[in-house]
Amino acid sequence: MAISGRTRLYAVLGDPIAQAQAPSLLNPLFERSGLDAVLVPVHAPPDRLDEVVAGLKATANLDGLLVTVPHKLAMCGHADELSDAAALLGSTNALRREADGRWYADNFDGHGFVRGLAAEDRQWTGRAVALAGAGGAGLAVAAALLAAGAARIDVRDPDPGRLSHLVARLTSRWPDGVAIASGPPEPDTAIAVNATPLGLRPEDPLPFDPADLPPATLVADIIMHPAETRLLRTAAALGLPTHPGIHMLTHQLPLYQDFFRLGR
Repeated sequence: MAISGRTRLYAVLGDPIAQAQAPSLLNPLFERSGLDAVLVPVHAPPDRLDEVVAGLKATANLDGLLVTVPHKLAMCGHADELSDAAALLGSTNALRREADGRWYADNFDGHGFVRGLAAEDRQWTGRAVALAGAGGAGLAVAAALLAAGAARIDVRDPDPGRLSHLVARLTSRWPDGVAIASGPPEPDTAIAVNATPLGLRPEDPLPFDPADLPPATLVADIIMHPAETRLLRTAAALGLPTHPGIHMLTHQLPLYQDFFRLGR
């Protein structure tokens, strides 16, 4: 890929950022599509996020932003307009600059996750989902699974504020769709999802113990690097089916193409 003075810029924001897989997928897409554009990783510590975003927005040839942990909630405050999905979740993972200079935000995490499950013929309709993590990614995954037919999301998170935020957001649309988990997963659990950052580092503890899950429960992780997290290895050793995080991103690519108006 040749970078020129005409190259349009996109950035993915996160802290940490070394694990971000979006550049390795979006940049080949730009090249295949014949687009003079590049996506670069930007390490944005939370206490410098406002400063980093202000600088990026002032960059005239920057057309869009992708967002990863831990900025998905905070970045809504940097948008001029939210999609219905981003407004429901209070979370965004993609922002584009409109022709008038305003910034429009949407969220595709949940759609990508559900599309990835469907592509692998995973079943969750009418069943419960055990979810670890009530942050921006957990919100998106929970909402998309409920919209796609999950009976209930049983969520746990060590932060009571995040739990309350998720429950308040989702029960407004699915009054009986969310429960705060207080014990082992229920017998009707079809999928257990890690939507926390635990697993990015080898020394991280497990977000939950797969040994507590009902037999044949699918264990899914949204972490993309490493591709096989400790959680997935532990679940596989117990004979449980697993679903790695890269599926959530690869199935967002067509959505990003439409959102950023890249042509198909």
